[in-house]
Amino acid sequence: MKIVLLGASGQLGWELQRSLAPLAEIVPLTRDDSSRRCGDLGRPDALAATVRTIAPDVIVNAAAYTAVDRAETEAAVAQVANAFAPGVLATVAKDTGAWLVHYSTDYVFSGSGAKAWDESSATGPLNVYGRTKLEGEDLIRSSGCRHLIFRTSWVYSARGRNFLKTILRLAREQDTINVVDDQFGAPTGAELIADITAHALCAVRASPGLSGLYHLSASGATSWYEYACRVVDRARNSGLPLVLGPRGVMPMSSVSYPAGARRPGNSRLDCSLLRETFRVELPTWEHGVDRVLTELLELESRVATTGGRK
Repeated sequence: MKIVLLGASGQLGWELQRSLAPLAEIVPLTRDDSSRRCGDLGRPDALAATVRTIAPDVIVNAAAYTAVDRAETEAAVAQVANAFAPGVLATVAKDTGAWLVHYSTDYVFSGSGAKAWDESSATGPLNVYGRTKLEGEDLIRSSGCRHLIFRTSWVYSARGRNFLKTILRLAREQDTINVVDDQFGAPTGAELIADITAHALCAVRASPGLSGLYHLSASGATSWYEYACRVVDRARNSGLPLVLGPRGVMPMSSVSYPAGARRPGNSRLDCSLLRETFRVELPTWEHGVDRVLTELLELESRVATTGGRK
């Protein structure tokens, strides 16, 4: 079996290279691929030609346009990457009989109320990013290809840029940090998403009827403010030198936070369908965050001890 992996150098793509390796030969594609192969979602036709040439059994799209605020002024660029390109990949998958795995977002919802959204909940994105991701979902489903679409939330890992690593950096640079306290969701590790993806692919090879849309996030929910507090507390307890004071994480409302795009207040996802269909357990968001923090803080300690020498 052969798997084409788009976005292979990103935080999710990096974990997917690990989790999918036991299943098949991985052909990693990135936007800046130095070969003649195209892994750029901004060039859908060239991307389709590359994938057709490779002729994979599975296409895994871990790439996307994720600059939520900038998308408000680059709507056409975001639409190509998040909607048109996945639609083209779906057409290739349909024509060749390949599976398509695609990742979407909690931002397809309006964020109203406090109830967790399930796969049948009405969508209502508040920003360009959410609208283009929803359009990508629709194009994949309408293509008729065999697919797995995973909606997830608040993705982080020890690699790449994300909220967790930003908070660690700011805690070493500033004596106070203002963090939104009225948006709720589940921080979800890229490692968890990658492992569930591999498990689901094994399942659908035996039962193709499991093709469809699933919500995939860690268990539980928190606010960005509570999430930041946990990161800072763990860092401080580990002995990491911080500029941030003991009460330095300050809550603030979304209205007071300057952002180019509106964010949903409620990003809770109901993952019951995923758990029941694939017989998996989803660990708490605290478990995953603590694990990555331990990895990052141990690395910090080794670097400090060796002065940066390997």
